[in-house]
Amino acid sequence: MNRLLNQSLKPLAIYALIVLLLSIPAYYFIVDRIWVNELDKHQYVLRDKIESRLARLNLPDSTVEQTINIWNKIEPGFILTSHPTDSLIKDSVYTTIRFDDFLQDREQFRSLSTSVRINNKHYRLLIETNMEEADETVMAISFAAIFFFLLLLGGFIFLIKKISSRIWHPFYLTLDVLKSFRLNADQEISFKPSNIQEFNELNDSLSKLLIRNVNVYKQQKEFTENVSHELQTPLAIVQSKLDLLFQHPALTEEQFGIVESANTALTRVNRINKNLLLLARIENHQFADYEQINLAVLLKDMLGILTEHLGSRQLTLHENITGTLMIEANPVLVEVLINNLLINAIRHNSTGGEITAALNQKQLTIINSGSHALEQEKLFRRFSTTSVLTPGSGLGLAIIKQICELYQWQITYNFSNNQHIFTVTF
Repeated sequence: MNRLLNQSLKPLAIYALIVLLLSIPAYYFIVDRIWVNELDKHQYVLRDKIESRLARLNLPDSTVEQTINIWNKIEPGFILTSHPTDSLIKDSVYTTIRFDDFLQDREQFRSLSTSVRINNKHYRLLIETNMEEADETVMAISFAAIFFFLLLLGGFIFLIKKISSRIWHPFYLTLDVLKSFRLNADQEISFKPSNIQEFNELNDSLSKLLIRNVNVYKQQKEFTENVSHELQTPLAIVQSKLDLLFQHPALTEEQFGIVESANTALTRVNRINKNLLLLARIENHQFADYEQINLAVLLKDMLGILTEHLGSRQLTLHENITGTLMIEANPVLVEVLINNLLINAIRHNSTGGEITAALNQKQLTIINSGSHALEQEKLFRRFSTTSVLTPGSGLGLAIIKQICELYQWQITYNFSNNQHIFTVTF
């Protein structure tokens, strides 16, 4: 996960690199054009100087050729030759690469082919100026551009860190307050004021939001407590009345069947009520107590409690507990998690089937035999029936999912080789 500073610095660095890569050929062509233009101007100035000085010498025609030969030998880069006709030749400016006898290497030259007038006679003048090689020019420009790019990038990093540490300081203070906030803790919500308007607006919005959430949480908590108290009492009264009817001596067989159906429905309602209240308490973070729990010991104890249920269904239990897995959680919720997984394995099992409870250093796996896979899309939904063969209240797996989300555990389901496999990864 990238930090906010890197998110802002990366585009700047990429943009600066693109500008650098585009600037190198631009620098080269601009410098090369300026250089060539200056050389051309300089060569025309040299042409005018040579023509003017030779004119001031007033050489006799008999010594002009001799002087030109001496000139060509002692002045490198200047070549004077007789013109075949007495008319002017058109100036020619060009760049050539040839082998230089003095330097013993191939060199690049900027050349000017023009005419000069000596004693009313035109001569061809060739001026050659050695140029720096193009690759050396590109290399020098590239090194200069890279140096300034690194200097620019270093400045970006330094300035952004300095500025961001000052600008984002109120944001990190707000973040610390949010990290320490607990919905179920009765604490005052306060943010430090900032001289930046946006952060003050953010703090005000967060304060209002948290206050609303705290009020809603308190209302839900009161509602849960009231429902738990108000519903349990009439349900207990109805249950006791049904128990009295079961014991009535004048109860006919038909009446007994009606009372038994009512008792079964009441038991289901009572169980659904308790599960809904449990889900509400989990969502409201009312299980804030944490303890170190030895999952291996707890699993063995709960497997022993369910022995009667296994015997009535003629189920065979296999234990595969290796090592000791210590977790930090609320013991009530962990017991509910394991109990619901085992009850689910019993309910969705066939008579004479098998159940395997496996535990290692990272995972708890409950495996039971079965003939049909559960519907994946309805598996953890509330009041959804995942199997038409063994319908339940539809809240057991939803509670398991809610507990896993509370502690950021991962639960997965798989059906393979006629076996239901539930795995909780801690």
